[in-house]
Amino acid sequence: MTAPPPASAWSPLRRPLFRNLWIADVASNIGTWMHDAAAAWLMTLLAPSPLLVSLVQAATTLPLFLLALPAGALADIFDRRRILLIAQVWWFLTTAVLGVLTITGVIQPWMLLVITLAIGAGSAIDLPAWQAIIPETVPREELPAAVGLGSIAINIARATGPALAGVIIVAGGPGPVFFVNAVSVLGVFFVLWRWRRKPVRATLPAERLASAMRAGVRYVRFAPALRTVVVRTAAFVGFASALWALLPLVVKVSLSRGPVSYGALVGSLGLGGLLGASLLPTWRKRWSTDAITAVATAAFALGCLSLAWVTAFPLLIGAMVIAGAGWLTTLSSLILAAQRGAAEWVRGRALSISTLTLFGSLAIGALLWGIVATRAGTQWALTGAGIALLLGLGLIPRFRLATAEADNLEHSQNWPDPVVAGNLDAEAGPVLVTVEYIVQVDQRAAFVDAMRSQLRPIRSRDGAVFWELFVDSADPRRCVECWLVESWAEHLRQHDRTTQSDRDVEERIRALVVGRERTTHYIALSPTGESTA
Repeated sequence: MTAPPPASAWSPLRRPLFRNLWIADVASNIGTWMHDAAAAWLMTLLAPSPLLVSLVQAATTLPLFLLALPAGALADIFDRRRILLIAQVWWFLTTAVLGVLTITGVIQPWMLLVITLAIGAGSAIDLPAWQAIIPETVPREELPAAVGLGSIAINIARATGPALAGVIIVAGGPGPVFFVNAVSVLGVFFVLWRWRRKPVRATLPAERLASAMRAGVRYVRFAPALRTVVVRTAAFVGFASALWALLPLVVKVSLSRGPVSYGALVGSLGLGGLLGASLLPTWRKRWSTDAITAVATAAFALGCLSLAWVTAFPLLIGAMVIAGAGWLTTLSSLILAAQRGAAEWVRGRALSISTLTLFGSLAIGALLWGIVATRAGTQWALTGAGIALLLGLGLIPRFRLATAEADNLEHSQNWPDPVVAGNLDAEAGPVLVTVEYIVQVDQRAAFVDAMRSQLRPIRSRDGAVFWELFVDSADPRRCVECWLVESWAEHLRQHDRTTQSDRDVEERIRALVVGRERTTHYIALSPTGESTA
């Protein structure tokens, strides 16, 4: 069976559902970028302080840091389509309120920050569910192209939204921009309302929110590809946030220019993103993901240094185009690595932790760089950020994004159904699972190494809260693997979480043992002698 041909950059648009969602998303993103530009500029009018201006960026992204993980758990537990519909309604109401307050002239800096936080909360609920539905709208081979098109949608908006906002602000102030953003979400709402998502039949009770959140954190902790995404995202975005946080202040104070110039610079970042998105498929054919992101990070560092020291506006426009290409290329690569590194059952949570890292780094970075700029000046803050981005390239050899490309996370029913005497309550537990292996003494070193380095992370990733490997003191050939899970339902979920890569690991271990392994399940007993529930 031959592999399908590689998808072109635009092939997902042939699929009606993805195409309609993508077009609506472009419109909504344009409204969002218009809104962000207007909110940042409004704060420069209300209180032109570096700290307060940077707090607008922090207020936009802080909810995504605080709510990302529970939002990801909700996206895995409940209907993602309904979550997205609720988020669109929330955005419409909050942005409309901000528009009314601004037009009536009663808006104060604290009001702007509070409503920005509320809008950010809607984004926190929306984003994991939105990212998690993308694989439902395209085949697996078109996923990189679909992720790339998502980045293109953002950069079309970044290229046009701030410029449109600048024109509207000059004509009527920031207020009308907020109303435009409110209307822009209606297209996404309409497409989602018409989508008849295929229902997912669950054979087990839904996970509880707290347990689901713990499972998501555990999965990322024991999945090397996702750990790499988290480290690389924090290292890049934490320093790159200086440019986004301080750009409006540089335009107004250092360059003494108005909202049109600010919109032009942000639009140039978006234009660079579009350029990067168009070239990225070709680059991926020639170079590794890590080589591409290294060059892209250096390009964004150049943007930070240019914003600090260059005063000629045409040169700044060019530098922002280069920085925009670097931003898009790096983030697109990080998002794709997170998509590829997460199994379907935990995709919302895994992507939410990636989102948490992204926007947490933006929020914390914006706050810290605002403090640095207040004390040392925006010029030195941006210089420090640019140098730190270059130093961060030293992480790439140890944390390679290519790790995510090696795993096959397609579902594989590796394990037979467990044998039970009678019916067990789904919440019975905890459950101790033991697997007995017979290993020749000369193979034991290789067996132990494979169990601890390869199989233990899989057990822990999929639900084990304790794992250990033992040897029988009376028979050195007899080894017993033990792991503990919270409940019987959680162990049954382990059966549903196995992947093709897991099967490969288990087959390599079976090659080191004699015969087949023997599995036994033990349920915790209550003081009355009944299995606990």
